[in-house]
Order: sequence, then structure tokens, then C-alpha cells
Amino acid sequence: MKQKLFLTIDIGTQSVRVSFISPKGEIVALRKERYRIPYFSMEPGFAEIDPNVYMTYIGKAYRELIKEHNLINDVIGVAITYFRDSVVVAKDDMVPLRPAILWLDERRAKGEEKLPLFNRALFKLLGVGELIRLNRMRTPAHWIKENEPKIWSQVTRYMNLSTYINYKFTGEYKDSDANSIGHLPVDYKHRRWCKNNHNLTGMIYGVDVNTLCEMVPPDVPIGRITKEASKITGIKEGLPFYAVGSDKGCETFGLGAFKNNVGAVSFGTSATIQTTNKRYVTPRPLFPAYPSVVSGYFNTETMINKGYWMLTWFVQQFCEKQKEIAERQGIPTEQMLNQFIAKVPIGSNGLLIQPYWGPTLTKPLARGNMIGFTESHSKYHVYRAIIEGIDYELKDGLESIEKRQRKKVTSLMISGGGSQSDEICQIAADIFNVPVSKIQTYETTSLGAAMAGFLAMKVFKTPEEAIEKMVKITKTFKPIPENVELYKFYYKQYRKFYPALKKPIEEITLHDEK
Repeated sequence: MKQKLFLTIDIGTQSVRVSFISPKGEIVALRKERYRIPYFSMEPGFAEIDPNVYMTYIGKAYRELIKEHNLINDVIGVAITYFRDSVVVAKDDMVPLRPAILWLDERRAKGEEKLPLFNRALFKLLGVGELIRLNRMRTPAHWIKENEPKIWSQVTRYMNLSTYINYKFTGEYKDSDANSIGHLPVDYKHRRWCKNNHNLTGMIYGVDVNTLCEMVPPDVPIGRITKEASKITGIKEGLPFYAVGSDKGCETFGLGAFKNNVGAVSFGTSATIQTTNKRYVTPRPLFPAYPSVVSGYFNTETMINKGYWMLTWFVQQFCEKQKEIAERQGIPTEQMLNQFIAKVPIGSNGLLIQPYWGPTLTKPLARGNMIGFTESHSKYHVYRAIIEGIDYELKDGLESIEKRQRKKVTSLMISGGGSQSDEICQIAADIFNVPVSKIQTYETTSLGAAMAGFLAMKVFKTPEEAIEKMVKITKTFKPIPENVELYKFYYKQYRKFYPALKKPIEEITLHDEK
């Protein structure tokens, strides 16, 4: 009997993953292709790429996959998921006018385009003037207007990278509402673009809604694989194509975190914690909730922009010797360093790190801080303190989410690179003081995309059925009472530092921006 498989494509920052996934949650086959150059930088802090290269890598991964696992005739549909907030601009012919600007790009616009007086006065009254200023500076549309006016004058199609790749596969200028996350004029609550640019927050991005794509629910196909896309990638022509939603949204669904008392933690390049709500629940005042990959639901999220990237940064800067040893053993350096975590006391001997390696929306002028450093601390103390600091900050965000959704989170599901370490999972269980669970695969983003695809094609009647059939908990870490008490003390101290240091740090940041 022919089995039903979903072909999933997970476009990440460093690599693309293509996989065949069954309705039982089995990743029947997977192929990962790392990009030779994940992005290029014409200037320091820039991160750009020709968006067409992703189709080439998808094709390479898929063709290698089917050499060993020729399951073409078992595939009932294609589901694709992407990283968020990356911009492509084009004319009506959909030929990019410039390289895509990726989410980790650090360029800043001046953002001097005037907002209406009423908006400016209201933002000032609400005390979010600095937040709005930062958002405008980080918006690619404003940077292109200011620095590439000739290109901007030709733009009639402004889109997320996901929308462009959808077009390359189907010829349709459409995207899932669960992919709409970014510096765009989105009415998240109603899962649509802001009407006539009159939405208070939508106006700050300077994007004409008439240049944006058609937005569809995640369970509606964008179209079918075209003949041209089939030639480029090798994927069978005519298959239904679903742009189910963003990587974080797929990850949350793939972890089975579908009730608002279950949190989904992603220890990835960006560290996030999400809950899923039927109603629209924002994580903080004036911050949006995002459309879930399940139509009709929302993900309430708090994020650390450069979460577990900090560990990579730490390895690059301070662990040359450990890196050489790890390479000889054929393991990641972080995996080797994780072996030393247990040898460092809880709280890292009083060393606290605030993980603001990049500005956050809630703390737009923040910078990272290391507090309590003494001669007794080693690099391993710093390594553990970074991990603890990420958890403290996520816990702070979770407490805000719990207050606004009026429901406590009683368990966490965990994924991302950090989740592969039992030591890191136990630290999370102790800091959050709830059980932390892993599932049968680290490829939770691909799994969630497949689950959303099967749900869209009625293989499952409900999201709960998809979770029951496809998500299997394999290990749970329970809080250790004595560790919980110690972390309560350190977390209490951690929360005091930002208010105490806020003014001098902001003055330094503003001085350096001049």
C-alpha cells in the first residue's frame, strides 16, 4: 500500500533541510545542505544574498535525497518553512532589484520620514518613542529609500523572502499569514495587511500595502509546483504547495505545544519562548502576537535576538584550544564545553550575564552586561553564565506572557541546538521550575511543517490528532528542588540589574550612535 508522505523544506540561515515525513512523525529521510556562503557583506554589519540561490540548494538537497530514497510517488504535498523578517524588492516581473536583506543584517536607516503629528504625539505619550525610532531604523524599506532611491522608485513588489520563494515554486504572488512576521504593516490580530496604511503601528514601516502579496491562511495551498520549478529542483510538477508558516511557528507546533499552559522553548540562533492561544494575546503592551501555523490560533512570543548565537561567539573569541580538540574528536566545540557545565556551581559563582548582544524591542538601547566577575571565574563559568542569562531573560518574558494570557505554563517543550545537551535542559528545568521535555527528533521545524501540511490536506481532522500521532516525548527533565531555590535567588538579583544600569547604558549607546 502506498504510504502518504509530506516533502518538507526548511530554509534556515546556514543551511537548507529537505525531508520526507510520515503521518506517524517519522522522518523517513532527510538531507541537509550547508550554503557555501550563507550571506555576503558589502559593508560591516550587512547580511545580503541573492535569493535565487535557495532554489539551487533546495534542488541539490532534493536530488541527493532521492538518490537513496526514491519516494517521489509517495509524496502527497510539499510544505515549506522559512526564517523570518528578510526582505526582497522587485518590479512586477518579480526579478529582484537588489540582493535580499536578511534578518541578521545590522544596518540602520535614519528613519527621518515624518509620521503624522498625531501618531508622534501618541507614541510620545505612551512612552514608546524610542521603540518606534528603533523599529524605523531597522526597517529595510527606510534604508533603501534613503540610500538607494533609484531602486526604491522602481519597487512595485515588496515582500518577505518566503513570498519570493513561494513565487518561484508556484508562479503565485501569495504567502501564508503565518509568514507575515517582520518589519511590515501587518494587522496580526485579523491576519491581514493594515488597511490603507492607517494602522498606528503599520505606518511606521513606510511600505505601501499595494506592493504586498495576497495573504492566505496556512491551510490553503499557495498553488502547485510549476514545470519551471520542477526543472530547477527536481520536485514533481503539480504537487500542492503549502507555505505553512515561519520556522518558529512550525517549531512550536512540531513540539506539540498547542495549549497555553505548555511553552515551546527554542534554543537556536534566536532564542524564543512561545505559547499558543485561541484568542489574540500579546506578550507585552504594544507588542503583537503572531499567527500560528494552525489557522485560527496565535503564538505569543518573547525573543532574544541573538540567543544561542552567543555561545558561538564565545567559542570563536575565547576557545581556540577547545575548538581544536573538538575538531580532532569530530564534535562541535559547544558539545565539548557542555561537559564542563556540571563542574561549575549553580549561578556560576555569582557571575550574572545579561544577554543583550543585540538590541531588543523591549530594551532598544540595552547592551550586554557581565556582573560579578572575579579572579576565581574561568571561561567555563562565563559559558554557563551565558546559558543561565538566556534562561533568566526568557523567564522574564514568560512571566509577562503568563500574566497577559491569565494562565500559568506548567511544562516546557524544548528544541534547537542547545536542547541536545542534557545539562542545558536540566538548567532550564531548574530555572523555570517546570518539567522540560524533548521529543523524538531535533528536526522539530520540519516536523511541524509536515504536521501543518497533513492537517491542511485533511489527513488529520484536528491539530490535537496531529500532535497525538506525530509527537512523541522521549525524555523529561524535572526540576531539582534545591537547585530551584538557588536559582530563585539569582533570578531575583538578575531582574534588579537592568533598571539599575539602564540610564548609563542608554547614554553610552546613544553617544556611540552619533
